[in-house]
Amino acid sequence: MYSSVRERLIHLHHCRGAGWKTIHRLLEIDPTFSSVFTLPSSALRTRIPLSSQQYTQFFQDLHSPHIESMIKTYKDKNIHVITIFDSDYPPLLKHIYKPPWVLYAKGNIRLLSSFKMISIVGTRQPTKEGIQSLRQLVPPLVANDWVIVSGLAIGIDTLAHEMTIENGGHTIAIIAGGFEHIYPRQNKRLADQLMGGHLILSEHPPHVRPQKWHFPLRNRIISGISLGTIVVQAKERSGSLITALLALEQGREVFAVPGPIFLEQSKGPNMLIQQGAKLVHSATDIFEEFSYIR
Repeated sequence: MYSSVRERLIHLHHCRGAGWKTIHRLLEIDPTFSSVFTLPSSALRTRIPLSSQQYTQFFQDLHSPHIESMIKTYKDKNIHVITIFDSDYPPLLKHIYKPPWVLYAKGNIRLLSSFKMISIVGTRQPTKEGIQSLRQLVPPLVANDWVIVSGLAIGIDTLAHEMTIENGGHTIAIIAGGFEHIYPRQNKRLADQLMGGHLILSEHPPHVRPQKWHFPLRNRIISGISLGTIVVQAKERSGSLITALLALEQGREVFAVPGPIFLEQSKGPNMLIQQGAKLVHSATDIFEEFSYIR
């Protein structure tokens, strides 16, 4: 059926029920994944932690010619499939807790080889001060060849992508769900632009619709692929704060733009600063932390 470990992994990644733990378990059983495709259903069933319903769907997909055919179409659609075994897998991402087994990329995949990646995240409802902060930070970052990573969300994320493009830089959007279901819909035009000279990245096959639980998983990639994360305005409980906390867990730098104490959007960054994040007044504050990078 398949001649390589990576091809078998990609097929497995399309199977319903094959979450991170299931694939890890199968890798422990057979590092080549060969036996997974040849074992009788009854023998394979005893080796993986799935419910009866999940296993039925998994085994059906495991031997589905439709999935094999669908994967073959990706090249014609300019969709790059990158497994954790491949040399072009982002090196920093490989070292996070539960790194994605497979990434789906559309656009300029050469951006993944850049060491100078930094994430910018923030509220979906930025104030004029938040927008001004971005205008002060993005241009010098771009001028110093930093690739800007964000999550294609409305608000700060969208502005970070757009300002990077306006200033002649490069940007990567990490999305929840697959390329065929861009969320939010109003960013479809921006997504199409990024799929040109920039990059969109997902750990889900193109046909997968984004689910609520995909977003926290997406956030670990935003922080994990980057050397640091900048939070520009965020509420006390928000996805941006999750991204920042994940960055800390991953041993990355966390930067926060302070704001007025009476603004809801300031609570997140101000709290991060209290907890040890670096206060950012200008891009110079960021460059100082990465003075070892030329």
